[in-house]
Amino acid sequence: MTAVQEERTTEELKALAERAGRELEDASALEILQWAAETFGNRFCVTSSMEDAVVAHLASRALPGVDVVFLDTGYHFPETIGTRDAVEAVMDVNVITLTPRQTVAEQDAEYGPKLHDRDPDLCCALRKVKPLEEGLKGYQAWATGLRRDESPTRANTPVVGWDEKRRKVKVSPIARWSQEDVQTYVTEHGVLTNPLLMDGYASVGCAPCTRRVLEGEDARAGRWAGRSKTECGLHG
Repeated sequence: MTAVQEERTTEELKALAERAGRELEDASALEILQWAAETFGNRFCVTSSMEDAVVAHLASRALPGVDVVFLDTGYHFPETIGTRDAVEAVMDVNVITLTPRQTVAEQDAEYGPKLHDRDPDLCCALRKVKPLEEGLKGYQAWATGLRRDESPTRANTPVVGWDEKRRKVKVSPIARWSQEDVQTYVTEHGVLTNPLLMDGYASVGCAPCTRRVLEGEDARAGRWAGRSKTECGLHG
């Protein structure tokens, strides 16, 4: 793992993100991650929901041993935990598992059972948003697997942008990819994917809030189905 040569102010990081977003718009995913590796070294990490390990695999090529941050909400499908364990075993990455302050039982005791049904925004805030904010504190930049084609809310995702909430550079190297591009990369490189993707799930989140998608629905339709909620809060 390479070291970072310099400390940067928030203003410098923001300007860096905005410039890179313009200059790298047409770059390949690997080139974007190589830029991130060279620019931030060990102050750069990848976040992964373990829906698939495409970005983790790409990042390991750009920065072997890269930190891959996974949020264990306590509500994941067993297949998702299994995918995380497999990624840790076979890829040149350092998997870091973040957990919420409270276990599910402790949250149930304080807020009542099935908070995800009654107030999914609060559940996500407690079990995803807050742990990620704590977990990212040591980094200047983080990478996501966001794609513009996943839903209308993600259509304007920059390949490199500024995360105003966390005051960090946010890298989305496969923002311009289609689902076909993802599948091609998975096939060519033998990348691990969550088994649920072969079982009707197009987007994999916490088990209580995820269902299979129907024909013609977008990839995010199976998340918080029947609600106006479309994002967990990690990305806006």
